[in-house]
Amino acid sequence: MEGCVHISVQNHDFDITHEQANLLAQNKNIGALVSFTGLCRDESGRLDALEIEHYPGMAEAQIEKIALSAKERFSLDAVRIIHRFGMIKPGENIVLVIAASRHRNAAFEAASFLMDYMKTNAPFWKKEHLKNGASGHWVSSRASDDQAKKRWNEE
Repeated sequence: MEGCVHISVQNHDFDITHEQANLLAQNKNIGALVSFTGLCRDESGRLDALEIEHYPGMAEAQIEKIALSAKERFSLDAVRIIHRFGMIKPGENIVLVIAASRHRNAAFEAASFLMDYMKTNAPFWKKEHLKNGASGHWVSSRASDDQAKKRWNEE
């Protein structure tokens, strides 16, 4: 990975506090750190687990490309992204995005940009497993995700 861009696609959970501390230990010039954690919802009590699959190698490469774009666009000092795969229970972590910069606006904007692009461009697939034992469906992409990403092209 290039410079202060760290990408991980992993099966095991992550510790947000640990990840933030590691990032800050590497750069004492950071003035703002914005973190986003995406969690598995229980979908009003009907979901037992969400199964996330990815395209190994391609997922990491695509996330790195998005991260490097954000780093340049927002003059970030560091980016840390972790995306999990496998069976994830409601309430568990799915994704962590940390954007670090000298100023808060860049960090806030970058975190939003990173999630908008990862939702639409990173090769992950999600399948619902329902509490009633039925096999759920593969989750389709939403038009709202495409619309959220589109706003970055208009700026």
